[in-house]
Amino acid sequence: MEMLATVVGVVIKSLVFIVGMFLAAAYLTLIERKFAGHVQQRPGPLHVGFHGLLQPIADALKVLTKEDLVPNNVDKVLFYLASLLAFVPAIMILSVIPFGEPFTIFGIEIKPYITDLNIGLILALAFSSISIYGVIFAGWASNSKYPMIGGLRKAAVLIGYEVALGFAMVGPIMMAGSFSLREIVYAQEGFFGAFIWYQPLAFIVILFAILAETGRTPFDVQEAEAELVSGYNTEYSGMKFGLFPLAEWYIGTFVLSAIAVILFFGGWKGPEIFGPLSPFIWFFLKVFMMFMFFLWVHWTLPRYRVDQITEIAWKVMLPLSLLNIFITAIIIMIKG
Repeated sequence: MEMLATVVGVVIKSLVFIVGMFLAAAYLTLIERKFAGHVQQRPGPLHVGFHGLLQPIADALKVLTKEDLVPNNVDKVLFYLASLLAFVPAIMILSVIPFGEPFTIFGIEIKPYITDLNIGLILALAFSSISIYGVIFAGWASNSKYPMIGGLRKAAVLIGYEVALGFAMVGPIMMAGSFSLREIVYAQEGFFGAFIWYQPLAFIVILFAILAETGRTPFDVQEAEAELVSGYNTEYSGMKFGLFPLAEWYIGTFVLSAIAVILFFGGWKGPEIFGPLSPFIWFFLKVFMMFMFFLWVHWTLPRYRVDQITEIAWKVMLPLSLLNIFITAIIIMIKG
């Protein structure tokens, strides 16, 4: 019975997290369009619902009801699989992200995370790495030159920044002495105990890596509308087309921002000024601020060339992440 209760609990929490992530991603599109509108001195969505609040629902209905076209001569297995491989790994990262401390309701302990693995950070990295196959398969299976070029560009960018991202995370791991995301949060005590004060190099590298991983400007060379029509997803339509930006730009950016908040800003820790909800409010407020930073960069900077992006990865970000490991090791040795 205990095992059955555990399984049922995990299933219920998974459904809650997935549905919640879908709703959050839908309204993150509205936030981005409003933000972009104000940056460009225009109002953004206004007409569907009060101040455009129902616009994400209208967009979802439009995508779901659009005709699903499949070009001739595509590799249909990989063509259909690609959108799932881009979307599912981003959702799976949610399984290891802790959103706060366990709490009790009616005598039942609720843990606001699906699982607490001692290798949670490694698993999150593994899931984020799988998404590269979605982009590569989309480019290859489309049997078209523009998607193929876009897929190869994305692969080149991800390979470089995945390496830098992995090494940049080593610094906070060394300071916390654990791969568990909850243990990393617990290792950051107080305002000046946050790892951002001790790992600024790692934080800078991870910011660049998140932009590259999610294909946000100035790293959106896999789409590059002025050069590649729509890049790797040019031949897609309907919901299969919608899954790519949903996974990369919104769900991917959200979960990677959450990991950055856990690594550098103490996760859900903060003054208990909101009562029992303080941990959750602080966590989502920090994640929201990270997300808004990425929007600001996206709608401000021009696109880099793909050769510039890969050079930054291998010649700047990777050496910085290795230097950060060296400095962190020295500091830990001196303290120890």
